[in-house]
Amino acid sequence: MTPLQTSLPKTGFAEALTCWYQASHRDLPWRNTKNAYRIWLSEIMLQQTQVKTVIDYYNRFLKRYPTIRSLAEAPADELMKQWEGLGYYARCRNLQKAAQIIMSQHGGEFPKTLEEAQALPGIGQSTAGAILTFAYGQKHPLLDGNVKRVLSRVFDVDAEIQQPAIIRQLWQYSQELLEESRAPYAYNQAIMELGATVCLPQNPRCLLCPVKPYCSAQAQGTQHERPVKSARKATPHHDIAVGVIWKDGKILIQQRPAEGLLGGLWEFPGGKREPGEALEETVRREIEEELNIEVRVKTLIATVKHAYTHFKITLYAYHCDYEQGEPEPRACQAWRWAEPEDLEQFAFPKANKTVLEKVMTEWRAQQAATHV
Repeated sequence: MTPLQTSLPKTGFAEALTCWYQASHRDLPWRNTKNAYRIWLSEIMLQQTQVKTVIDYYNRFLKRYPTIRSLAEAPADELMKQWEGLGYYARCRNLQKAAQIIMSQHGGEFPKTLEEAQALPGIGQSTAGAILTFAYGQKHPLLDGNVKRVLSRVFDVDAEIQQPAIIRQLWQYSQELLEESRAPYAYNQAIMELGATVCLPQNPRCLLCPVKPYCSAQAQGTQHERPVKSARKATPHHDIAVGVIWKDGKILIQQRPAEGLLGGLWEFPGGKREPGEALEETVRREIEEELNIEVRVKTLIATVKHAYTHFKITLYAYHCDYEQGEPEPRACQAWRWAEPEDLEQFAFPKANKTVLEKVMTEWRAQQAATHV
């Protein structure tokens, strides 16, 4: 492994990057405010999510929850419904927890120190630094995914990028480059913008890069090999079978535990298929284990493929008739019988949402035929 550089590229990097940003940056709604709440919201939404997806969610969310107080006091189910489809739902839960802490411990104002900001749920060092820089004009280095990629190329880092020693070195690079800048707001926006629009993960647009003369990887022809990442392990796959359970025209739904994957969302009961098990048997067994009721499994509604961060699923959904037993929340925090027309008020995971759409299409067709 080539030793890491210990000195900066030629001076002028920060100025070149800042000038490029000021001349050509995207006009995004969170760049037109110094409001710490709005900037904080954008930073959380932009984690693991593309800008084009975030913009509509951001605007709708702020219309519904314009202040930290309104976010802190929002009913949890309503809040998750507003977040539905954006994914990584722990972000939303942490956002509200942090808002409640801000109201109770910081007088309703986002804290102004790095230590206090990092103490809030869901806010790490880079996110805290971004908020304090963009809202309060402070000078803090950043190291989100875009910045890591830029720095790994500028300094031609040929070691696996997630190693603790490499992360520490990247933080040092980020700090040193920021120190060269006289405009921390523009510089921090610029280095993230560069990673998002020019220094792309695949096929970086080096010919358009404003800091090409300072990039060691481009000079060495290694830009396509940076950042170095460890080999990916095979992604696990699971078959999941669920039941849309009918009783007297209503459908049974359950709410996932507040913590953990998809916490607080509503879903159709069911679970993971055991080796050699028929899908219909999976539905019956899982529903009995989760809710202590018996059902009769009927027709297949939909087959939905979906990928999470660390695994993939194929979801099989079946119409079921309730037979007997009183539901007990053994593996969920709540359950209820819901009228079909009310189901769209609840926040569902994406795969369940696809099933719901098919169920509602069938139900509306039946209703229309009944009233002919």
